[in-house]
Amino acid sequence: MDKKINLILIGIDSLRADHMSLYGYHRLTTPHIDRFAEDGCVFMNTFSPHIPTTSGYAGMLTGLDAFGTNVVALRHKGDLAEGVVTLPEVLAENGYNTTCVGFKGNPASRGFQNYLEYAGWGSYEEGRSPKAENLNAVTIPELKRLVKEDKPFFLFLRHMDPHAPYLPPGPFERMFYGGDEYDPDNKSLEPVYAFKPFRDFFLTWFPPGCTDKDYIIAQYDGAVAYMDACIKNIFTTIESLGIEEDTLVVITADHGETLYDHDCYFDHHGLYDCTLRVPLIFKLPGKVPAGKRFNSYVQLKDIMPTILDLMGIDADIKFDGRDLVTLMRGEKLVEDPEFYITECTWMRKHGWRTPEWKLIHALEPDFHFKPEIELYNLIEDPEENHNLAEEEPEVVKFLEDRMQKHIKKREEETGRTNPMYTNLDWHGYGCGPFKSSQQAYETLYIGSPEAAKRIQALLDKKKE
Repeated sequence: MDKKINLILIGIDSLRADHMSLYGYHRLTTPHIDRFAEDGCVFMNTFSPHIPTTSGYAGMLTGLDAFGTNVVALRHKGDLAEGVVTLPEVLAENGYNTTCVGFKGNPASRGFQNYLEYAGWGSYEEGRSPKAENLNAVTIPELKRLVKEDKPFFLFLRHMDPHAPYLPPGPFERMFYGGDEYDPDNKSLEPVYAFKPFRDFFLTWFPPGCTDKDYIIAQYDGAVAYMDACIKNIFTTIESLGIEEDTLVVITADHGETLYDHDCYFDHHGLYDCTLRVPLIFKLPGKVPAGKRFNSYVQLKDIMPTILDLMGIDADIKFDGRDLVTLMRGEKLVEDPEFYITECTWMRKHGWRTPEWKLIHALEPDFHFKPEIELYNLIEDPEENHNLAEEEPEVVKFLEDRMQKHIKKREEETGRTNPMYTNLDWHGYGCGPFKSSQQAYETLYIGSPEAAKRIQALLDKKKE
């Protein structure tokens, strides 16, 4: 009888693929993951179609789309849809020890036997935030414990370093920045400070008096590089424990991040590709071919069926996702190049993405005062800066029709109404859909005014 394969699934919160050197970013942000990926398979066009965290991980850990899980909102109420089985539940049934690090209390994390927590946030007052070292301090002893047990294991890690606040320890703070973040002539952060819903939150972790957006972006990149260095410690531990040949390691993200993009400052909302496109890497010596890169369009819902195939487990589940082992074997995979996209983070929107076009349709007014319909040509305008909705009404209608046909089909298949239409308190304020952008702007708020005041006091002291 073959020895059962262990699983380590690294889910990195808010990691956009295009800020990883693995995916061609000009800064060397992920050298250790880059090297690790040389011995495995990298999927170059992986998408998290249902933003943000709750719905992203729901797809990753069930192999289902949003219709299947019935989860679309960050502040989801209740459990997953009836009858849905999670990856940890499947593996537990197959004799696995299961541990989850840093993801307790979320519907998608249901079914783990052990839940471990670590400090994964921070503020300017608290100083630089060693999130990944905090994770390692919990994870590495647990990994050693699991290896000593006479059972295979599933270890799920939720890294938080690329998630705001971006506060990487030195020397990563200045690894990608050599300017003056307090330059009074730099006005690039003025619109960020003027955005009332997030302003007070930013003031709790931006250096007091910071003026340069590029410094904040460099903090994100520094946080990614710092995390990459700490993940190397996990890779080294796997090697030292002698379990490399028996352990499937998967690295991905629940969604990307908006930095200074589309006025969605330093967060992860908006259905733009900076938020939708994530990394995906598989490594298992002998079963996953080394050095392969695939350009096929894949999604988070493809991860669970692929994992179970690689581990030799038949769960008898009808997945919405596809088994990517087909590609790894050199066989042709039925392509899935166009797909439904949703968001219930700080805005409620859905849309349709093809290799050429992106349609975004707001289901209620948003707090950025954006138009109801956005249309982008992803080939001519990959950064999605020029809205063509008014210039190309025929394309809008075509994509809207494609989207509505898909919604109707999935509603019939699941016997449920599209969850985008039923999650009307997605923001948690109990007021139902917003009637205007101004109402959304005045209602939605993150951050602590008291913390902001304390930071302001530090700033005033600095000026004296």
